[in-house]
Amino acid sequence: MTEATLVKSKYKAKYILNGLSCSNCAAKIEKAVQELPYVLEAEMNFAVSKILIEGNSDKVENMTKELQELVDQIESGITVEQGSGKIREYSQKYILEGLTCSNCAGKIEKAVNDLPQVEKAELNFATSKISIQGENIDNSSFRGKLQEIADRIEPGLTIREAESKANKENSNDNSHAQDHSHGTEEENSYMKRRFWPGVVLFAIAIILFEIPAISSKVAEMPAFIEWILYGSSYLLIGGPVLMAAYKNIKRGQVFDENFLMGIATIGAFAIQEFPEGVAVMLFYMVGEMFQEKAVDRSRRSIKSLMDIRPDYANLKTDDGIQKVDPEGVQIGDVILIKPGEKVPLDGEVLDGSSMLDTSALTGESVPRKVEPGEDVLGGMINKDGLLTVKVNKEYGQSTVAKILDLVENASGKKAPTEQFITKFARYYTPVVVYAALAIAVLPPLFLPGAVFVDWFYRALIFLVISCPCALVVSIPLGFFGGIGRASRQGILVKGGNYLEALNNVTEIVFDKTGTLTKGEFSVSKVESYNGFKKNEILAKAAYAESHSTHPIAKSILEAYEQDIETDKIDDYQEISGHGIRAVIDDQEVLAGNIKLMNKENIDCQEADEDGTIVYLAIDKKYAGYITITDEIKADTAEAIKGLKKLGIRNLTMLTGDRKAVAESVAARLGLDNYYAELLPDQKVEKVEELLTNKDEKDKLIFVGDGINDAPVLARSDIGVAMGGLGSDAAIEAADVVLMTDEPSKLITAIETARKTKRIVWQNIIVSLAVKGFFVVLGALGMATIWEAVFADVGVALLAVLNAMRISRNV
Repeated sequence: MTEATLVKSKYKAKYILNGLSCSNCAAKIEKAVQELPYVLEAEMNFAVSKILIEGNSDKVENMTKELQELVDQIESGITVEQGSGKIREYSQKYILEGLTCSNCAGKIEKAVNDLPQVEKAELNFATSKISIQGENIDNSSFRGKLQEIADRIEPGLTIREAESKANKENSNDNSHAQDHSHGTEEENSYMKRRFWPGVVLFAIAIILFEIPAISSKVAEMPAFIEWILYGSSYLLIGGPVLMAAYKNIKRGQVFDENFLMGIATIGAFAIQEFPEGVAVMLFYMVGEMFQEKAVDRSRRSIKSLMDIRPDYANLKTDDGIQKVDPEGVQIGDVILIKPGEKVPLDGEVLDGSSMLDTSALTGESVPRKVEPGEDVLGGMINKDGLLTVKVNKEYGQSTVAKILDLVENASGKKAPTEQFITKFARYYTPVVVYAALAIAVLPPLFLPGAVFVDWFYRALIFLVISCPCALVVSIPLGFFGGIGRASRQGILVKGGNYLEALNNVTEIVFDKTGTLTKGEFSVSKVESYNGFKKNEILAKAAYAESHSTHPIAKSILEAYEQDIETDKIDDYQEISGHGIRAVIDDQEVLAGNIKLMNKENIDCQEADEDGTIVYLAIDKKYAGYITITDEIKADTAEAIKGLKKLGIRNLTMLTGDRKAVAESVAARLGLDNYYAELLPDQKVEKVEELLTNKDEKDKLIFVGDGINDAPVLARSDIGVAMGGLGSDAAIEAADVVLMTDEPSKLITAIETARKTKRIVWQNIIVSLAVKGFFVVLGALGMATIWEAVFADVGVALLAVLNAMRISRNV
């Protein structure tokens, strides 16, 4: 297959629904559009009366009439018109410096999504970045709007642009270090001026009033002394929590963890449980500090994945070698890469040879040797030799830039479990507050002998225990840890949703060439008929295939071993799924499969050979055939065995090759099914047939080379691209990219997904179980606030540390 036959994998279009005023109808329209057979995803933005539609057919780009008919069935009076082009992704992402509250992150994301000019906003808590998609957004005013939202929801956040050139000039490593030290200075100031003095006062109060031997001697002291000592220590230690709760209440955002802690501790003071009131705030603040450090550590491990980003390029100019920003280097420029330096941009080696460390891209530890004429990719590390490289891609289009973007934004596509927890936390806190109110008020009213103070205390315990921090922090970190772990092993997963979906895979469909086999073809046999000579057949085939980039064409050209005189070729035509027709030296040459011979009524007999057969006819007369063989990859058989051990029920191969070749490969590998002699559109049809025959919860993977399998990759539940190193089509079309040619990486991807799910659910189950246990104890009067603090702070810390195990354990 040549580049001319590449199929567009996904189509996007936006439509405006004039007159849309019913949110319920909007939801119905969105659902109806999603059910159309060629639509992959539809997103309705009710605020701006627009719907974005993505599908696997060009119908998506011209469906105004069909959409109008569908809308008329749901609500009359709405007119549909096509929007002005596809959505523009905003060029600037934003960093939210100081973001440590995952609950607040969810609120900020929702508030930004509610802005009329925003089509989609995704806040990545793991990297503290928000990505905006929309139209007609003015950068300067929009940044101010973001800052306003952040100030309203979590005071103290600073919004700055991510990775803009201006930002790079004004925020070098030193200024960034200063920003970080500024945050550290503020934290140290709070610790020195308030927290530690508060702890000292609390210790003095405990010694004076809680140790019997001493408290009996100071019993005559005025009661206000006790109030002053405990009250001062409480305000000094818990000041930030109380201030945050107060500001949120003023903004109408009552229900959050600050409110829960404030109510619980003030309630403890109200019933004169001073030591417990201060202790809850003390341990909560200590837990928050440890939790922030754990989250920061996790973020640092995430940032370590980004170490492949090149810092500079040695640009060769007339004035000598200049160290420049890689983004400033143009296609065609020449750069030098010294030993120990990162390769900054994709290019071709002009001079020098060296061993390159590719582990950052592929996860493989074995260095790769490069020589003049070979390609190098940004992110590799030059081990020993000096290389002169001609740049063939700008930085934004280079492999390293695309990989960085994928790794950084992967956690923006949340897994269903993450989405559930986010919604759960939104409604959970108000329910907890009202439940605590019921515990405090109802029993004294309806139970004989129930004392209000006792039940009020139990309600305080319930409030402390019920804080949702363990879930809302640890689960996003868990999924990003899994994505990071996979990245270090040469597997790019484009989102937590795909990582979670890998747990439900029951069927895998493989392309043959370049996926199960090496795709390194060689001519093994040439047969001639009807008076034609073998060298004549090979020459005509080489000329016919000279415009093709397919591996089969390359193998024929390599076997011919002579230069192609292009002026001899005339009237070149590719016949999709069949072969090539060309006029060479005034002779009509047909080169392709048996279907081409039958279509052109060429009298020939199908060859019985173990390999790919290229038949040739010259001036409508059968000339002979060429047999081309392809080796199965070294680890393919082991990969198939490993996948079966993982419980994958059905392993299928699709190929355009002959049935005899497909049968031989399937038998040698132990595949469950195979389908041969398929045209590109027939592969899509076969995958669609397999999709309709499986259970809804089960997932189907299609594994292809990412170049000529784009439509099938897009249609499957999870598209996996093999041999993705340097392949733009692979990175664009697939949901998961295996950066080496090893099918066994698919086993690693599924195992990583399963480990991630196991740890995430450990956190969910343990957090809810521990909290539930202590809630019951508290309601029965068998637990104190001390146990409640462990159930909240302790479990949150354990959950975060457990989530970090995913990224550490490789």
